[in-house]
Amino acid sequence: MTTVPVIRLEHVWTRFGDNLVHQDISLELGPGEILGLVGASGCGKTVLMREMIGLQEPTEGRVYLFGELLQQAGIELRQQLRNRCGVLFQGGALFSALNVFDNIAFGLRELRVHDEDLISQLVCMKLAMVGLTANDALLMPAELSGGMIKRAALARALILEPELVLLDEPTSGLDPVLSEEFVNLLGALQQELGFTVVMITHDLDTLGDLCTQVAVLSEHQLVAHGPLASALACPHPFTRQFFHGKRAQRVFDRTG
Repeated sequence: MTTVPVIRLEHVWTRFGDNLVHQDISLELGPGEILGLVGASGCGKTVLMREMIGLQEPTEGRVYLFGELLQQAGIELRQQLRNRCGVLFQGGALFSALNVFDNIAFGLRELRVHDEDLISQLVCMKLAMVGLTANDALLMPAELSGGMIKRAALARALILEPELVLLDEPTSGLDPVLSEEFVNLLGALQQELGFTVVMITHDLDTLGDLCTQVAVLSEHQLVAHGPLASALACPHPFTRQFFHGKRAQRVFDRTG
């Protein structure tokens, strides 16, 4: 039986007025894969991620999510598809007026889950998964460390048991120790739960340790897509600069 890709992009072009963002981008991502999306700042990585789940439509091309063509999906179907996804925004993006518990429970309440006992059980389960405690659930976002913010945001992204998790720079702002802890946590949860991941990252250790696929955006195009080895072998100037500097060589020599 043929496996349906979780995400499939076919000849995607994106323009904002006269500004070209994406040019003829095609890629597929299968179930259980972890894709690292790499590119210079402002090259359209976040825009492409938004297009993958129908939060934004490309100017041209087709976007399939769980086998469904988003451009032909109605409002109800789009919402059903998005409910199968979890998102960790850059910086965590916790609601500052809600404590950790209510931040994590937000998605359940948006779906009109009224059983507070069930909500409490599910939130506590996710807290434990990401290494937070019941006492942490009572804290406000302003009281959290950077690492705790990332963990709480990950718990919120996982509350609906998503099949696809999208993360925008999940290790940004973390020191090397916390960054490694978070990557290890994410990898362990992905192994346990089996979800697919799309992750915007510039972190070389994350790419080397976690990602099964790498996609490199440069000059509006996808200049490399496949296993890390394909990005390392790509002759494009951006990939040569990004993947073959002194630090990159130390990281990939260690992980390879």
